[in-house]
Amino acid sequence: MNLPAEHGEPLYQGAGVPVPDVPYAERVWPAGPPWRAFDAPPVMPPPPEDDEADRRLGRPHTARRPRLEEVRLVNAALLLRRPLLVTGRPGVGKSGLAYRIARELRLGRVLHWAVTSRTTLTSGLFEYDAIGRAQALQGAASGGGSPTGTGDFVQLGPLGSALLPYRLPRVLLIDEIDKCDIDLPNDLLTLFEDGFYEVPPLVRAKAQEPVASVHTADPGGTAEVTEGVVRCHAFPVIVMTSNGEREFPEAFMRRCLRLDIPDPDAAALGELVAAHFGDRLGSHQERLIRDFLRRSDQVGGLAADMLLNAAHLVTSGHYTPDEGDDWAQVLREIWHPLGGEGAEPA
Repeated sequence: MNLPAEHGEPLYQGAGVPVPDVPYAERVWPAGPPWRAFDAPPVMPPPPEDDEADRRLGRPHTARRPRLEEVRLVNAALLLRRPLLVTGRPGVGKSGLAYRIARELRLGRVLHWAVTSRTTLTSGLFEYDAIGRAQALQGAASGGGSPTGTGDFVQLGPLGSALLPYRLPRVLLIDEIDKCDIDLPNDLLTLFEDGFYEVPPLVRAKAQEPVASVHTADPGGTAEVTEGVVRCHAFPVIVMTSNGEREFPEAFMRRCLRLDIPDPDAAALGELVAAHFGDRLGSHQERLIRDFLRRSDQVGGLAADMLLNAAHLVTSGHYTPDEGDDWAQVLREIWHPLGGEGAEPA
C-alpha cells in the first residue's frame, strides 16, 4: 500500500493520522503536471525523522477535524507542485500546517527558513566560508594540515537543502515571508520555476573537484553536488506564512495557492488543548476555552499558544481556576493584548 491518492482519496487528509509506514524506497508520489517535472536522479537518502512536529502540534488523542478548504488547497498544491501561501493573524497556527503535512505524509524533518528584512535568496540557498577555506589552503601549503575540498566550507541552507534530489519531496517552511526584502519574491519565483541553482564556489572549483561533498541544513547531514549545480527530483512542499503585512508581486501570487486560516473556534481550540494535554484539564477545559474566547474578543484577538500557557498552569497543579481574583489576574497578564499599549479595553 502506498499513498491515499493511489486510490482516489485525498493525499493530505488533515486529520493528523500518518499514512501507512511503507518503506521510503517503495513509496510512490503522485505525478504532477509535465511542465513541473524535474529529472535529476533521486540520489539522496531518506531525510531524518521530525521530532519537532510532536513538540509543536502535540500528539492528537482523537482525529482532528480539518477545514474543507485546508484539505482542498493543500492537496491542490501537492499535485500542482506549487507553493502554498498561508495567511492569517499571528498565532492562528499557520506554521503548524507545514509540520502537520510532514507528519501525516511521513516526509521527514521540516526545513525551516525564518525570513527577515535582511534575508536574501543566497542566504536561504547556501553559505560559503571563504575565510576558512583560505586559512585551510594556507595551512596545507605550509605543511600544517592536509588539503580539504571546497565543499567542506559550503553549508546549504533550508531552501538549498529542500531542492536536493530526494525521492519524495521535503517540506520547507518559509516563515513570515511578508517581512522580506522587496526583491526576494521575484528571486524565489525564478528558482521555483527552474528547480535548480548553482553554488558559485563549487562551479569555480569543478575542474579540480567535479563532485563535492557539502553540509546540509539537517543536523550532521551531507550531500554530494556535481559540478556545482543542485537539481531537484521531487519539488518540495513549500509552505510560506504571511501575517498580511505586505502585498506580493502579481507574477509571484499567480504561481502560489493562497490559504487563509481564520481564528480557531471553540472546537478547534479543544482539539489543540487535547493534543498537548489529553484529558488532564478535566472539567476546567470548557471553562478555560470559554474565558479565552471572551478575552480574545475583548482585546482584539489572542494567539492560540496563549491558551496553552494557561492550560499548563492549570495542569501543573500550582494554579486553579477556582482561585477567584488571583486566577483572573494571572489570566489578565498572560492573555495580554497583542497590539501593545492601547489595545486593552477600558
